[in-house]
Formats: sequence, structure tokens, C-alpha cells
Amino acid sequence: MKSLRTRSLAKAVIAAAIAATAIGGAAVAQASRDTGNGGDHRTADTAVADAFTAVDRNTAWQLTSRLKLDFPTFHTEGIAFSEDHIFLSSVEILEPTVKFPSPQGGYDRTAGKGKGHLFVMDKAGKLQKDIVLGEGDMYHPGGIDFDGTNVWVPVAQYRPNSSSIVYRVDAKSLDVRKQFEVKDHFGGIVMDKQSGHLIGNSWGSRRFAEWTLKGKELSSWQNPDNFIDYQDCQYAADSKMLCAGVASLPQMPAAGGPAAKYDLGGIALIDSRTHATLHSVPFQQWSADGHVASRNPFKMTAAGNHLTMRVAPDNAGMATEILTYEATVTPAR
Repeated sequence: MKSLRTRSLAKAVIAAAIAATAIGGAAVAQASRDTGNGGDHRTADTAVADAFTAVDRNTAWQLTSRLKLDFPTFHTEGIAFSEDHIFLSSVEILEPTVKFPSPQGGYDRTAGKGKGHLFVMDKAGKLQKDIVLGEGDMYHPGGIDFDGTNVWVPVAQYRPNSSSIVYRVDAKSLDVRKQFEVKDHFGGIVMDKQSGHLIGNSWGSRRFAEWTLKGKELSSWQNPDNFIDYQDCQYAADSKMLCAGVASLPQMPAAGGPAAKYDLGGIALIDSRTHATLHSVPFQQWSADGHVASRNPFKMTAAGNHLTMRVAPDNAGMATEILTYEATVTPAR
């Protein structure tokens, strides 16, 4: 009898251990699930990474569709697509931050006030649910990633060198779980399906960090590339990330000088193991409101050598549109 109890206890311990690692295992295993965008995750991730390396500054991107959203989206941040839903993260500013004359308590500005949103839509862009995320001063959602099962959402204070919460949202049930908290502002996140770890980028994407699913930091590194600030990223096969963003740069004297700014958009493929930027290109397509299209929400898919990119750069009032750009590239032989 004692032997039976011992065996039962051992089975229970094993079952608990399996359950504890199920999320991480699922994150890697889900690389083979259909996303609804054509093909399984592993094939799709590899295709987009391979095709993107053939993109250059002369690639002919065509705007092929506009999906107008009929609800206030506030300031859009990240986008993700599952088989059933479109997810759009956004921050609603209730009280803007104010810069201090000099740093106070390690901060360069006040915390401000706001509300974090994860809008859940059907594929026609109709709002199905507004998931409010955040706690206290942490109200700013950033770039998001879908791993085949979960949508990962960082919600940070709206100031650098602060703090963040990482949330996991089940893409089917829409159940929300607070995964862990971390010191520093992290404005974007990617699930590395190769390792089962999470990778975040800080304010201005000047620093990256890698964590276990329990929030243990495994590594941290400075961004070696000063081309743009990454706003929204996605996994792109073999521990690589595809990131898009923008840099606001001064104009030449004849166009107004340093007081006049222009937005330089861009996209980069990054190796999260070596930390190297493998390929990067500028992206200068413009929205109806005059924003560079890679300004905030961004995701890309590929079917062979044909790339499809979805972005949502405008967010004034009811102006948000999900724009679709397409291009066919010729990979180097």
C-alpha cells in the first residue's frame, strides 16, 4: 500500500512539473499551428525571414487595401493576427507626462495618467472586446506578438527607466494572465519559438532583454544599431526578430533646419542569439495623415517571394486604418 501511495505521489509530482512547463512547451510546439494567414507557423516564419532579406530601398511596395476602424483607437502601438481575431494595443492618455527641469527620483518626467487597451476585432475590423490592461503608473501597452496560442503584451510606465508588466492573453478564450513584472520600460516583446523565451526592447529600443516565462532575466544587451527606434516586432524563424519603427530626424537647413523634423521609417531583421542586425531597409510610404507607415503597429507575412505588410500608423480621433502593402522580391542566388 505504501508503494502505491509513493507511486501515486511520484505521478502527481511529474504531472505538476509537466503542467508547469506546458506554457513554454506550447510556445515552441505552436510553431506548427495554422495562423490563418497561410501555412503553419514554422513555414510562415521562415518564409518571411527569407523573403525579407531580398527587400531593399528600391523594392516597389503597393498599397492594396485600407481597413477603416469605426471606433476610437487612441494611440495605437502594436498589432497581431490570429486565426479568428485582429489584436491592436493602444494607450489612452488621460493626463500627459511632463518633463522635469532635471531628473527626480531617477525619472526624467512625471508618470502621467492613462489607460491601456488591447482591442480585439474580427477579421472585418469590428470591435468585439476591449481588454483593459495595466496597473497604477503602468498603463502604456507596446508592440505585441502572437505565438500561435497567446498574444504577449508589455504594459509600461510612459517614461524611460521605469517598470513594466508582461501579460499573456489566450487568443481564443481571451483570458488574461499577468505573467511577470520587470524593472525598466519595455515597449515591445517577441516570443522566441526556438527557445521558448521572451525578448523585450526598452524605451527607444536602445536595450534588449531575454527572460524565461517566469520573468528571470537571462541576458541583456545594448542595441548596436542606431538606424531607427523599433516600435513593433514579430518572430521570424530560428531565433530571429523582424522589427519596424521610426526615427524623427532634423531637416536640412533649406527645409527648415533642426526645428523641422521628418520621420524616417524602417524595418530590420535581428538575430536574438548573436544580437546582430542581419538586414535593414528604410521604408518611406506615407499614411493619409502624413505619418510614415512603419510608425507603430506592424506585421509581415510571406507567400514565397510575395510579402504582405499590415500597419496602422494613424490614430487621431476615428482615423485609424489598417493599411496593407504588398511587394514581390527576387531573393539573391
